[in-house]
Amino acid sequence: MRNVLYLMLAILLTACGGSQTPPQSWAERLAANPTPDSLAFRYARLIHVEQGDGYRVVYIDNPWHKGQALHTYVLVPQEAPLPHDLPGGTLIRTPLRRSVVFTSVHCALISELGAANQVAGVADLKYIKVPFVQEGVGKGTIANCGDGMSPLIEKIIDTGADGILLSPFENSGGYGRLEDINIPIIECAEYMETSPLARAEWMRFYGMLYGCEAEAESLFRQVEVNYCALQANAHLAADCPTVVVDKMAGSVWYVPGGRSTIGQMLADANCSYPWSDNDNSGSVPLPFEAVLERAGQSQLWLLRYDAPQPITLTQLLGEQDGYRMLEAVKKGQVYGCNVTTSMFYEETPFRPDLLLQDFIQILHPDIPNLPPLRYYHKVE
Repeated sequence: MRNVLYLMLAILLTACGGSQTPPQSWAERLAANPTPDSLAFRYARLIHVEQGDGYRVVYIDNPWHKGQALHTYVLVPQEAPLPHDLPGGTLIRTPLRRSVVFTSVHCALISELGAANQVAGVADLKYIKVPFVQEGVGKGTIANCGDGMSPLIEKIIDTGADGILLSPFENSGGYGRLEDINIPIIECAEYMETSPLARAEWMRFYGMLYGCEAEAESLFRQVEVNYCALQANAHLAADCPTVVVDKMAGSVWYVPGGRSTIGQMLADANCSYPWSDNDNSGSVPLPFEAVLERAGQSQLWLLRYDAPQPITLTQLLGEQDGYRMLEAVKKGQVYGCNVTTSMFYEETPFRPDLLLQDFIQILHPDIPNLPPLRYYHKVE
């Protein structure tokens, strides 16, 4: 194993000299040239896993700087002696027994994998709607570790945490005192993957961390089969309706880029999306007039909102009178997802099949045997 890694390093260093193309990162190079010890990821591009003798090495690419690593983790079973020839990287003893989790979406996944009792603390509790977390904090079995941007370090130490899961951000400047308390920081970068199944496939990594590999593999196979079957079914539909997505936030309308996960899911749902040719993998900020000009004739409007009660067309027009010029409003074809009362943000990153079901149900109502809408509902 060590010889293979040295060989790969030599190749990488050679490729960096005078190359006109950006160097491949560890994960990209190992994915393109897998060794017999590779654990293949079918969709994810930012993560790669190598099996060593008594350990695993997890390479995570830096999504913002091509050719650079974000982090390398070395996973060693809890009860096993440490191998003498461990490669460099952050050591994590698996399964995690008392983790601190900073994100609602990972709490939801951990619960679905059956590892809820391995969460000892959370940050940003006000954003976490996952039932086991709210119940655990109420009973005192899960610690509320404060705000994610300035967590309560002493509380994290008191949990006896053996890992901290958080989402990295570009130019974050590091994690402050969290880096000084000798608890492994696990950077959850799956949200930077550029396809729905790539993002969801990271559950296999979290299964390794929590000792739930079989559960994670089974769940991902279910998601993959469901998603691909839904996509194939949608593309049998004769019509391809036009869609505009989301709404104004202040003076700006953030539309999903064509390469964002939402943009790609709309393509998989077989619709015409006005920004499908946009190469942005995030959101594109636009003035209302630009959206109206390009997407005002869209047959359907799918929007997300944050409110204690279902939104109405009257309320939408109260926010922006110009909405009445949208064809979807004139035809009464507006569907809203209330992210406050639904589990949209908690579920859909790792269950894109559930969101794709909703899109197809709305876009192609004649397709039979789809379950009731889960996230989006018609705006009255």
